Amino acid sequence: MRTVVKIALGFALTLITLNLFAQSARLRSANRAFDDYSYADAVRGYEDFLRTDKKTDPVERKEALEKLAYSYRRLQDTRNAERVYGELVENFTDADSRNFLYYAQALASNGKYRESQRMYSKYAESQSADLRGRKFTVTYMDMNRFYKDSTMYRVEYLPVNSRQADFSPMYYKGGLVFVSARAESGVIKRVFNWNQTPFLDLYFAPDTSALKGIKEVYRNPTASLGGATSREGNSSILPSTAPEEDLPLPTTKAEKFSRTLNTKYHEGPATFFKDFSKVIFTRNNYNSGKSRKSNDGINKLKLFIADQKGKDWGNVKELPFNNNDFSCGHPALSPDDAKLYFVSDMPGGYGGTDVYVVEYNGGQWGTPVNLGKEINTEGNEMFPFIDGSGNLYFASDGHEGLGGLDIFYAELKDRIAYKGVQNLGAPVNSEKDDFGLITDKDRGTGYFSSNRVKGVSDDNIYSFRRTCRPLEILVLDAKTGSPIEGADVRIVKNGSNQDIQQTGMDGTTKICLEAQTEYDFKAIKEGYATNDVLFSTMTQSSKPQMSVSIYLNKSEGTILRGTVKREVNQAPQEGVKVTLRDEKTGKEKTVVTGTDGGYEFEVDPNRNYALRAEGDELATNEQAIGKNKKNKKKVVESDLSMYGTGDVFTLDNIYYDLDKFFIRPEAARELDKVVELMKKYPGMQIELRSFTDSRASDTYNLRLSERRARAAFDYLIRKGITPSRLEARGYGESELVNDCNDGANCEEAEHRLNRRTEFKILAVKGAGEELTGR
Repeated sequence: MRTVVKIALGFALTLITLNLFAQSARLRSANRAFDDYSYADAVRGYEDFLRTDKKTDPVERKEALEKLAYSYRRLQDTRNAERVYGELVENFTDADSRNFLYYAQALASNGKYRESQRMYSKYAESQSADLRGRKFTVTYMDMNRFYKDSTMYRVEYLPVNSRQADFSPMYYKGGLVFVSARAESGVIKRVFNWNQTPFLDLYFAPDTSALKGIKEVYRNPTASLGGATSREGNSSILPSTAPEEDLPLPTTKAEKFSRTLNTKYHEGPATFFKDFSKVIFTRNNYNSGKSRKSNDGINKLKLFIADQKGKDWGNVKELPFNNNDFSCGHPALSPDDAKLYFVSDMPGGYGGTDVYVVEYNGGQWGTPVNLGKEINTEGNEMFPFIDGSGNLYFASDGHEGLGGLDIFYAELKDRIAYKGVQNLGAPVNSEKDDFGLITDKDRGTGYFSSNRVKGVSDDNIYSFRRTCRPLEILVLDAKTGSPIEGADVRIVKNGSNQDIQQTGMDGTTKICLEAQTEYDFKAIKEGYATNDVLFSTMTQSSKPQMSVSIYLNKSEGTILRGTVKREVNQAPQEGVKVTLRDEKTGKEKTVVTGTDGGYEFEVDPNRNYALRAEGDELATNEQAIGKNKKNKKKVVESDLSMYGTGDVFTLDNIYYDLDKFFIRPEAARELDKVVELMKKYPGMQIELRSFTDSRASDTYNLRLSERRARAAFDYLIRKGITPSRLEARGYGESELVNDCNDGANCEEAEHRLNRRTEFKILAVKGAGEELTGR
């Protein structure tokens, strides 16, 4: 890719100081273009110098080759970069070690993974502190892991693309806002010296439903394993371009997104607040008609925020953590607009560009925080996106990938990628640059950018959608071989229960398989012994299995099943470990609940069992399961309710007389239930929260509620609850349950609803477990 928003975020090349006095005029001219970041002009100059000055000094030739290779690298002409880096490392044994890295990257971008592996190995020998050398050397020994999802996604080229760069889409009001170097008028008035292309602006395609892919762009998932499959190139001075008549023209109209946001300089990737009232976007260091440069004379990138003003945008302001001496760009907001993720080459990072996050609260910005070494590498991390579940997608050339920038995924917990970083693999990723992905929270559909072979001459926008790799599950009678209708099939994925599906008249049900997943399919039917079949997609076969069969034998056994629910709202609880222990043998069986909270076990009706449910921030619940010898039920239902930290319960009938704080008789009976609960869970701590109605002053009501909370507190202590397990707090009239606020005409019964006490669980442990400290 040859676009500035991708390449201007902080790159540096440290070259050996050479004797400039002996340079020829051609070399001096090429060096001036190189120092000016005019890489297209530099390429012409260096190629001309190397072609005509055959007997040049070796020092000058080395300098010219090094800078020519680097210029091709910056122009994303990987074919010519490979050619020149190959000549450089072959003829100059004292070449800078980074040339091995750049050569390896160019080879990988051209699909030459075996050759790339050798160059990464040479780089690792000379730069052991840079983990990329060792990681990529190992990765390119086996490329299969990048193709595990290759049959599950369909990628298509979008008709909104132009003959110039189009990239970094973002959802906006049913359409896509994206970055483009197109010149809609057909007249290019200004070009960017770096690569002689127009400056970038924001464009808008208003209807995603009109963006139908015009061709499939992914065919054979393993075609590139044996050698180069990159775009047909040549040895011309400038990057090759397909004949104009062969380039697909846009068939879906895009319009300039904003007259006020687009300027004569670059406007780059943007993100929007969830109500679309504000936009945060990337721009060169230019605002209010003034352009500023860094101390070394470079116009860096900055982040700006603007408000929607009618049909356009206004009140454009810089974000406060921008700096003239480093770049900030590629913004992405969290689903609640409380965090902004962005990219910067500010001092203190791990590599070229890193991903940062900054808090946003009430219009105030916090201090940016680096996402750490789990995300950021010695390379470049760019183009973050946060999905609806708060998880991160980003592009990187520092994590192991297929070449160039690849797109990665990380589940975030407290800003930490606690499960590591996952390469999305083919066909979303390719040997070229793939970046700027946006998607729904299930990664079912979305859009991304790439300069892969099937596009035009630069970056293009692609759509993707997940297609199903189906697996048929057949449940059969083990003796007769006949299909069993109405059998439940529990899907267990990577050790955790998922949903239950039921077989039809033909004894079958179907699921869509996911890559890199271990499955356990459990068939359950009354009158039969349960049975299961293991299935894995961790490996890929040339002839994928399309069905599995589960055989069930008749049985006099009993099926124990139930649902784990949250006591506060009776919603199914996911992620709970349910253990069944045989009281006679001590043997245990364990399942982890899925979204339906369900579990199933096969039990002997003549034995006693203990059932235990436990989970993070949940009070462990245990239940005895007695013998089922007398009634001989084939299915025993046993639901489990769980209390969790943060749960708030309103105590029925804990109401107070007007201006009183004494415990009424019906309130005492309700508080006795709390006593029983806290005795069952000795490790539980609670806060007693008391409220008043709106009559009287705020100060009076606050004091009255504190007395009421204290009255409930004292009652529980008299019943034997340790004071350290209780907190009492009054909230006055701050949280009314109805509209009976000051001056409202309400009946006494309505006011009484606000004179209540709740309890909130502050901490939990299992039943029978006592607190050892606070």
